[in-house]
Amino acid sequence: MEKLLKNFWTLLILFFVVSGILILVETPQNKPADISLSELVEQINQEKVKTIAIKGNELFITLKDEKQAKASKESESSLTETLANYGVNTDRLKEVSLTVEDPSGTSYWAALLLPFLLPFLLIAGFIWFMMRQAQRGNSQALSFGMSKARILDPKDKRKRITFKDIAGAIEAKQELEEIVEFLKHPKKFLAMGAKIPKGVLLLGPPGTGKTLMAKAVAGEAGVPFFNISGSEFVEMFVGVGASRVRDLFKQAKKNAPSIVFIDEIDAVGRHRGAGLGGGHDEREQTLNQILVEMDGFETETSVIVIAATNRPDVLDPALLRPGRFDRRVTMDLPDISEREQILKIHSKGKPVADSVDIRRLAERTPGFSGADLANLVNEAAILATRRDKKTIDMDELILSIEKVILGPERKSKVMNPREKEIVAYHEGGHALVAASLPHADPVHKVSIVSRGHAGGYTLAVPSEDKYLHSEAYFLDELATLLGGYASEKLVFNDTTTGPSNDLERATHMARSMVTRYGMSQLGARTFGHKDELVFLGKELHEERNYSEETAERIDKEVTRLIENAFKKATTILTTRRETLNAIATTLLEKETIEKDEFEALVKQSLSPSPLSHS
Repeated sequence: MEKLLKNFWTLLILFFVVSGILILVETPQNKPADISLSELVEQINQEKVKTIAIKGNELFITLKDEKQAKASKESESSLTETLANYGVNTDRLKEVSLTVEDPSGTSYWAALLLPFLLPFLLIAGFIWFMMRQAQRGNSQALSFGMSKARILDPKDKRKRITFKDIAGAIEAKQELEEIVEFLKHPKKFLAMGAKIPKGVLLLGPPGTGKTLMAKAVAGEAGVPFFNISGSEFVEMFVGVGASRVRDLFKQAKKNAPSIVFIDEIDAVGRHRGAGLGGGHDEREQTLNQILVEMDGFETETSVIVIAATNRPDVLDPALLRPGRFDRRVTMDLPDISEREQILKIHSKGKPVADSVDIRRLAERTPGFSGADLANLVNEAAILATRRDKKTIDMDELILSIEKVILGPERKSKVMNPREKEIVAYHEGGHALVAASLPHADPVHKVSIVSRGHAGGYTLAVPSEDKYLHSEAYFLDELATLLGGYASEKLVFNDTTTGPSNDLERATHMARSMVTRYGMSQLGARTFGHKDELVFLGKELHEERNYSEETAERIDKEVTRLIENAFKKATTILTTRRETLNAIATTLLEKETIEKDEFEALVKQSLSPSPLSHS
């Protein structure tokens, strides 16, 4: 509407400007003065006339003072005869420049009609523009219910992605290779009486490559790829989402065999009728239309729907039943070997130094998704550029790992000597306790350089990927978390706000051991049931399926675990106080201790840890 008004005022101003110019051109003061032939003869005799232009019977006179005049001659005779009849001086007439111009019909009619036609042409143009704008608005209204899916052409080799471009995910590739084979040779399966798999649901945490895997399936099969997000179906007008679903599947069937990829399907595929205040009509109609379209596929229709979500628990059961999403492919976080392959892929095309140990980087990045690893290499490239380097070295990659985990360094944050000493002993306590316990993760780096909200950090990563955690591991991790708190109490006989996050994590871990994992004296059972509201997708409250007496026993058990962990950490730090002092002193001098140097400092302690795991 604003654009239409702006164009309206522009045309209106243009109309007034042109009209004003025409009025000025046609004003009397700019017109030549009309004189009679006798007056012309008198001026010629007085030598005032410079030129006379003859156009038919019209005489356009230019005087020597550059004034313009106009007269008309008799049509039956020539100009000289007419002037002679009026008594012109022949000698004076010879001094006047006479020119005869043959008037063209075009210029005559243009001069005659243009002043009248131009305003009408402007008005007609304005009306045409307004009608065009109205038609455009109607076409937008008609296309409002059409699909906004982005189509990836399989012939575009520059944007084509195949399984070779995806590292790891071997099981997921094997599961999807059947889909590729069907899209390439559907008749072979139909001849065997096999039904077409209608839907594939990709499950996994964010950043694990679900969208990339769907594009790879289309690239391998060489079929059109329709990409749309679940949120693009939903509008404020009821029925628009269902209309877009119909149009999307109509386009897919025209281009069959093809793939329809719906990213974040949980935006429209959540449980119907759940949540506070009832269901959302627009979202539910869209979901119903998706269900109908997937059921309405003909057996010969080579259209496969691939959907992705990281919240399969909130999806409507009708989506997950056989006949709709027949296949479910889980995309897990990459293991160490897969992380190594992913890092190699993202390092291609970048000037990575030969001294970079990709395997070591993979060991330091447990829990990283493919997107995290891509971000890691990109951050390293940015850092190397800022340092004016020609290659990306190991130092930039290591620093990028810490930046991805904790945030950028805050070297501008200046701590006073007292606070710096507290942070050094705090981080030294974490690191020394972790190094003294056999089931804790090994320490790779200790630093008192502030990153994000942390005044310092201890980087401890497992030597290998773990999918199951033992009770002994949790007990050692509890002691490690409380190592900073115990160190502050031991050295300064006081505590600060620094260990607040450590205490929160330790409490959560101890409560999970008691209520979820059965790792306590309360026996092999769980306590509490977590309820979630589907439309929020977040844990709102925990239903207590136990008595107040049991709740008191849970609290006592959690307290016992934390107290034992604190005692364990205090005993280690007391026994190895000299090593703790050496670590803190080195941190105050260098601010950062790498793995090799840290292990050398720990080996200087001759007293072994007297602890046994309870």
